[in-house]
Amino acid sequence: MMARLNIFLAVVLLLSCFWLIRSSYESRRLFVELDKAQNQAQELQTDHDRLVLEKRAQATPLRVEKLAREKLQMFNATPAVTHYVSQAASHTEAAK
Repeated sequence: MMARLNIFLAVVLLLSCFWLIRSSYESRRLFVELDKAQNQAQELQTDHDRLVLEKRAQATPLRVEKLAREKLQMFNATPAVTHYVSQAASHTEAAK
């Protein structure tokens, strides 16, 4: 009777040892995954911050005005270059 109890306890001890080893391995694996995910999140945050800074640099009023002048050939409206449309002229064009 005592021998059966000892064998049963030995089997339970071995199973608990295997379970402990497996859970230790699993916790190490999960910790490595967590570390990788945190590093990736940090890299993504750095990239996001860099892109936000680049976006701000691209949208400065001076740069927008320069692009409007060079690529779109736009210019500031001054009284010298302002074209006024009379109401009579618009009715004549609409009738055509």
